[in-house]
Amino acid sequence: MPNTRVMVVDDSAAMRALFCDILDNAKGVDVCAVAKSAEEARAKLDEARPDVLTLDVEMPGMSGMEFLEEIMATRPMPVIMLSSITQAGTGTAQRALELGAVHCFPKPLHTSREEFNATVEKLGEIVLKAHSGELASGAGEGAAGAGGTYESDGSVVAIGCGTAGIDPAKRLLAAFPANCPPTVLVIDADAATVENAVSAMRSSLACEIENAADGIPLKPGTAYLAYDRSRHVIVEQGERPVLRLVERDPVAGFRPSADLLLGSLARSGIPAVGGLLPGTGADGAKGLQILGAAKGRAFVQVPADYAPRERYDAVCALGIEVAQLRQDALASWLLEATAAKPVAA
Repeated sequence: MPNTRVMVVDDSAAMRALFCDILDNAKGVDVCAVAKSAEEARAKLDEARPDVLTLDVEMPGMSGMEFLEEIMATRPMPVIMLSSITQAGTGTAQRALELGAVHCFPKPLHTSREEFNATVEKLGEIVLKAHSGELASGAGEGAAGAGGTYESDGSVVAIGCGTAGIDPAKRLLAAFPANCPPTVLVIDADAATVENAVSAMRSSLACEIENAADGIPLKPGTAYLAYDRSRHVIVEQGERPVLRLVERDPVAGFRPSADLLLGSLARSGIPAVGGLLPGTGADGAKGLQILGAAKGRAFVQVPADYAPRERYDAVCALGIEVAQLRQDALASWLLEATAAKPVAA
């Protein structure tokens, strides 16, 4: 029986090399072509004739999700999504499976020999099953996802982060189901950095992303990004909580200020969960303290060794009672914290 032919599509040369190495070491699998973009992959499909396609979620130009949708409409084949944000059960994984992918496989964050060997065995088995039809389109691991059972309790989520927190924020948004709690992210980073980070993943998320704007009623299923350094963002009570943009001086050097956003939620009495991702400076620590005193729930991400510790250390110095979470626990904790609780009989 001939080996299964696989095309690897990824914009990163390092990732293409890694997955080619993994698949070439898998029994019964041959890499027949590689491509760095959807356009290059489209041009090579007829000549390469792959049995299975592995596809990166985030790529410049046409995203992996957009190309997946095109493939399913024009020449359906088994597609395995490969990305650091396609963990099984996440909103991104759910979206990929809905579009027709047969599986979502996470990119390895480390490449120790033991992990490499385990990845070879697991990914090789998935590719063979995809080719044989054992993995039905849209029915792979993660199809039940977080969005299948999650129901919000109406809380608003407010999160502050710096440049170092953008990647954790992306992973958090990728884990959100389509009906996620309304979420406001205050990001202390250059506008171009934020826009480049989110542009490639917009089509891959189960939830929506909007820039913060004055007078917007907060709605479930949407994350609002506030990174315009000319104005603050706060939340006011209304029939639905409403975003307001405020022109005033920076607060402790920050505009928009996470302290101001979290404090506005505490004062409004709106049920809220607040949190801080890594970033330089202490912005948000006092806001979490105020929110906690108003009975809101709070968390802070424990920074990785390479990430700045200023916000985490500021929270610890204030002695605030907050959940201290590693990155891989952020989404599950936050969704649990905002989930509607069953009414006792």
